[in-house]
This record gives sequence, C-alpha cells and structure tokens, in this order.
Amino acid sequence: MNKKKMGIIVAAVAVVIAAAGGGAWYFLKGNGGTGNSADKVYVETVESLTSANSGSQSRFSGVVEAQETWDVNKDADREVKEVFVKKGDMVEEGAPLFEYDMDEVAAEIQQAQLELEGMQNEITSLQSQISQLTKERNQAPAEDKFEYTADIQEKQNSIKQSEYNIESKKAEIQKKQESMEKAVVTSKIAGVVKAINESGMDMTGESAAYMTVLAVGDYRVKGTVTETNVQFLSEGQQVILRSRIDEEQTWAGTISKIDTQNEEKSENDMYYDSSSSAEKATRYPFYVTLESTEGLMMGQHIFIEMDEGQTEQKEGIWLFEAYIVQEEESAYVWAANDKNRLEKRGVELGEYDEELGAYEITSGLTEKDAIAFPMEGLYEGVTTVTDASEIDYSSPLYNQEGGESAGDGEMLPEEGIENLDGEKSMREASDGSSEESELIDSLPEEGEDGAGDEESQDEE
Repeated sequence: MNKKKMGIIVAAVAVVIAAAGGGAWYFLKGNGGTGNSADKVYVETVESLTSANSGSQSRFSGVVEAQETWDVNKDADREVKEVFVKKGDMVEEGAPLFEYDMDEVAAEIQQAQLELEGMQNEITSLQSQISQLTKERNQAPAEDKFEYTADIQEKQNSIKQSEYNIESKKAEIQKKQESMEKAVVTSKIAGVVKAINESGMDMTGESAAYMTVLAVGDYRVKGTVTETNVQFLSEGQQVILRSRIDEEQTWAGTISKIDTQNEEKSENDMYYDSSSSAEKATRYPFYVTLESTEGLMMGQHIFIEMDEGQTEQKEGIWLFEAYIVQEEESAYVWAANDKNRLEKRGVELGEYDEELGAYEITSGLTEKDAIAFPMEGLYEGVTTVTDASEIDYSSPLYNQEGGESAGDGEMLPEEGIENLDGEKSMREASDGSSEESELIDSLPEEGEDGAGDEESQDEE
C-alpha cells in the first residue's frame, strides 16, 4: 500500500467519522445557503489532518528478538543430570548449558573393556595352542598330520574372528568415551536462554527443542497480524518501529517475511462476525529486518507501523489532494468561517508530491483552519461542528434518498424543505405540476433577505 492510497483511506475515515451513529452522508447540493437550520457538517483542523501522529496509521505489536536462534535438542536415550542455566540467562559461546547423566555409560565402558581384555587373552591362548600343535604335527606320522592341520586351521579362524570382535569392541568403547567427553553440552553461540522445555513437547503434543538460545548482536522484530489484516502486508514493505515508552523514538525497517504457514497459538484472539457470534481469529507471525538496532534491547516490545511518510518533516502545509476542489485555474476547500459556517475558501497551490498525493498550500489556509471533506452536495452557510455527536442525522441534509431534480438541477428533499421562518412546504410527487413549479418559484434566491433571516439573526 503506497502513501497516496493511505491518504485515500484517511479521507474515507473522515467521512465515516462524520456519519458515525447515523446513515451515509447526503448533502444538499448548491442551495445557496438556504439549507435547514438542523443541518450540520463535521470539520477537522488542517493541523490534525496533516499531523504525522494523527492516528491514521494501523499499528501492530512487535518484539525485538535475535536474527539467529539455536535449538538445542536432547538425546532421547539419555537423562539430564544437571542444568547450569535458567530462562533469561545470558550465555557466552562455549558456556555449559546442561550435563547428561553418564553413570550408565561409564559402566558400559568398563564392561566393554573387560570383554576386550578377555578376547585378547583368548587370542593369546589360541596362538599358544597353535604353536604346540605345529610341533606335534611335525613329529606325528604322515597319516596323523591331516588331523593336526585341520585343528590348527580351526584355531587360526577363531583368532581372526576374535580380532574382528576386538576391533568392533574398540570402536564401541571409543564411541562411548566420546559421548562421555560430550556429557556437558555447551552453547554454540553467545546469546540469551529463551526457553527450557523439560517435557520436550510443545502445546500440540509434538516434539520440540529441549532448550532455545537467541543470539545477541543482530536483532530483528517479530510482529503478529490477524487473518483479517494480513492482506494489507507484503514482503519488502517499509515500516516504522516506534517505542511504546517514547513515541518520538523510531527505527526504520523492512518486512522480510510473512509466515502464513505457521499460525501463532493463542486463545485470546477473538472477533465477532455479522451474526455477533465469537470466532477465533488466526494470527500469523511476520518479521522485520532493521536498518539500525541502536537503542534497542532484546525482548523489547514496540509498535510496528506501515511507513506512509508520517515521520517525514515537510515545511508548510501539505494537504491531501482529495480535500481540494480544482476548477479550471482556481482551487478551493470547504472551510469553516469565524461564524462556524461553511464557505468556499480559495487556496493557492504549490508543489505536488505524487508519492504522498498531496499539494503544498502556499496561501489561503492555516493549520488552525477547519475544513470538511468535499462530498457531493455541500453548500455554503451550513453550520460546522468539530464533534460528530452534535450532528442531527434526522435532518433533511442526511435524508436525501429519493430526491428529484428541480429547476436548474438542484436536489429537493423527498419530504420537503423548511423555510427559514419555520414553515414547512410539502412537495407533491407529480412531474411538471403547477404546484411543484410554484414551490420552486417560492424558494428564495441566494442572498435575498428572506433566505437569510435565520442566519442573520445568528450573526446578530
């Protein structure tokens, strides 16, 4: 979402605020100030509309974490004898984390060494027997030599088998001795112990790392977004990270990953559908790569905002183009005058910022001026308010549905209009009737005394 689109959303929000508690906005178009006294229009100050912190930015919660995470998996065949750290501890590279119980392995090594010694003694015994049989064969008659030879070969085969068994046993002992040397598991990275999972299982019952260590140094920010808002995020999108304590303290970053394959597990994320029934909202993690980590701390909670230029400091007044009405070579805005009445206020336009979708206002408007969004049908003279709750949505201004064109195209309310002396003229729904023409003719022209009695009394 670019900054210009964001401005359109802000403008739409202004309309929604004005219509809060009532129906959509329907304005009486061009009645030359002869509207109903109950008509009121919501206005906002230029300062609030152009403020960087006007609250129009969507925010997501985030937490600072390490770029590198090391999951320490425990040998399922061993028991842990001692844990040297606890959750939240800072560890250096090579620092001991935990130690396996190696008593059983030590006993196995001792037994294997005894077996190895026995096999070596057996070989010595067989070699001695072969030597004796060889001497006897040399002295034996020819018919007995074959029997001696067969006996000698059998013992030689036994020696070869024992030699093979000895090599296998040595390899077994070496492996167990190496495991003894690795009885103490040390950290591969410098970081902080994020979690220790004694059960080795996660919330879903699946296997999980026994211990997790987060690297220190290079940070990233992990945020979460609901399934209803994930569509507004995209990888490569620029964001602003804002401190929860001091909102003037910010960092710049870019969304590097949106992990929609792994939902966040939480029981507290509920939303209500159109039938007012509670549904569980799925949340997904997303990650932000930071341009600078200066001033950030591991585990720090911050706000994540889409970068819509809210931190850019531009001199002068830059107003979103949707609030400006341009006619040929002139331009104006709908502004509240010192009598809290709406008027067309001519403005001079300067440069145009295409990325922001905003014009520089060089004259005709100040930050303290209040303006209305130029919806179809605004007219000069309507009362302006800064509190939307003051608007009477039962007034003709907000009930223009079904109105018909009359005379020069001005819209008349279906229910009729109130003359400013309080009398109400009702219009019959007959096209081109003399009664309708008389009603139109009876409407005061712009600037006539009869049209402005009530407004003049207000001014007096």
